[in-house]
Amino acid sequence: MRYLLDVNTLVALGHTLHAHHARAEKWLGSVRPTAEILATCAITELGFVRVSVQAGLQPDVSTATVALAKLKASSPVPTELWSDDLGADRLPKYVKKPGELTDGHLLELARTHGAQFATLDGKIPGALLIP
Repeated sequence: MRYLLDVNTLVALGHTLHAHHARAEKWLGSVRPTAEILATCAITELGFVRVSVQAGLQPDVSTATVALAKLKASSPVPTELWSDDLGADRLPKYVKKPGELTDGHLLELARTHGAQFATLDGKIPGALLIP
């Protein structure tokens, strides 16, 4: 199985002070390193950097970028960076509000790669809610 990680999942995995760090780590421990892949894309990686700095988890963009690289390098599960060539015409039908755009886009990106969109957000139809 392949999983596209959402921004919040990346932030939770990368920062022990995140409210859902233990939850994300427990899920990651259940992912089989020899049979599964974790993926990111430009949106999720940039979101990790932005949220990490804005939330005060990292002091600046440069440090947050290094933290993301270390997170990916230390993952027990192989990671991939996916390119993204999907336009707004590929949004899932459930997307009706501006606040649903990014998650809907990422859900469709995961689908195009034969993957599941792994999230901590229970409001995304068709996504894998990390327990």
